[in-house]
Amino acid sequence: MMKHLVLQTDFGLSDGAVSAMYGVANSVNPNIRIFDLTHDISPYNIWEASYRLYQTVPYWPEKTVFVSVVDPGVGTDRLSVVVKTNENQYIVTPNNGTLTHVKVHIGIKEARIIDEKINRLPRSGESHTFHGRDVYAYTAARLASDVISYEGVGPKVNMDHIVCLTKKTARNNHGIIKGCIDILDVRFGNLWTNIDRRLFREAGFRYGDTLQVTIAHHDKDVYKNKMLFVRSFAQTHLGEPLMYVNSLDKLAVALNQGSFSKAYHIGTGTSWKITIQKVG
Repeated sequence: MMKHLVLQTDFGLSDGAVSAMYGVANSVNPNIRIFDLTHDISPYNIWEASYRLYQTVPYWPEKTVFVSVVDPGVGTDRLSVVVKTNENQYIVTPNNGTLTHVKVHIGIKEARIIDEKINRLPRSGESHTFHGRDVYAYTAARLASDVISYEGVGPKVNMDHIVCLTKKTARNNHGIIKGCIDILDVRFGNLWTNIDRRLFREAGFRYGDTLQVTIAHHDKDVYKNKMLFVRSFAQTHLGEPLMYVNSLDKLAVALNQGSFSKAYHIGTGTSWKITIQKVG
């Protein structure tokens, strides 16, 4: 049975890179079904690629094959791998931290190194800068089309060799919650934190509470204000700040019909910290 093939890159769509990956996959099997996760990952942003996999992978069927190519180390000795998740999907990617969120939140059963003597686009051996086309799309299409089994990818690699980026854990300290801004809801400029809804409830926060929210970058405050914790944007006024639970069951900050990130020049990553406490 044909598996789905889902592509993610930082290539954009302004040239032929993504189309070349489609072409390689269709050359392996013209009936293959290819979907795009996104090709708008910020250039070289491995953390963002990792998060978008976490955001998306659980909602696809078992045996879906994902390709994620955000690869500033292309052509170096970093490994190319295919992992099998605990939910029996496959991810084809450089071993550079892209699997961080999947490993932590979804889980990985097994990892294999891509054997490029077998799983590399024919006549591409002198190219060392486009593994997305020559190795990942080719291997993924062969796996999705059952040209190779998972064991045919290459030898197993110990799970300890899967590279993970530094990932912070949100904490509750006597009703004061500290976390960080993991990622943006890019189109709308909302801030998605690493604070789980369960942690919020354990701290005694409820919908309708007024919260004091402080955002700091490298320990320097850049935003401090009160806002409501609400179920939906409609419970606040136009342009008003708010806190809500996002689609991944994490706490998020937004402006009603505005871009919070642009309005206050907020970025993402472990250096962007958020502190939340109830007012009164």
